[in-house]
Amino acid sequence: MALFFYRFSLLIYRFGATVLALFSPKARLFVKGRRGLIDKIRKELANNDAPIVWFHCASLGEFEQGRPIIEKFKSQFTNHKILLTFFSPSGYEVRKNYEHADYIFYLPWDSKSNARKFIDVVKPGIALFVKYEYWHFFIKTLKDRNIPIISTSSIFRPDQVYFKPYGW
Repeated sequence: MALFFYRFSLLIYRFGATVLALFSPKARLFVKGRRGLIDKIRKELANNDAPIVWFHCASLGEFEQGRPIIEKFKSQFTNHKILLTFFSPSGYEVRKNYEHADYIFYLPWDSKSNARKFIDVVKPGIALFVKYEYWHFFIKTLKDRNIPIISTSSIFRPDQVYFKPYGW
């Protein structure tokens, strides 16, 4: 039942973003940035043969929290490629040319199909989510494929939604 509500909420969110994009430049970037995204990622990664580490940040604030980790990782593991995704245009548009990431994209919509396609294309060796970015289908796909997941800059308390019966 919780998964039904999750999917339904995403559907409503996606519909709302599409409608809002008619009036809001930020929402327009949000929607436009996801059009044909998996194919764009596939094309950009086509010639990559280096291991990929995937960092995901919701927005600019989360990026700033994860930035020292990205830069330290990049300096110590020079043979790895950094793939950075953002949920929000406020992160993506400001950091789309960030010099310490090899690939920078929006995060595709969280669906079973998109998660599988994304992971198939990116083939990350590890995924790092900054703060409270929990996308069910991406996390499930990573888990099903035994790809390690790290959550950084997260603080957990027993009263948070994650630990409620409806927080699954």
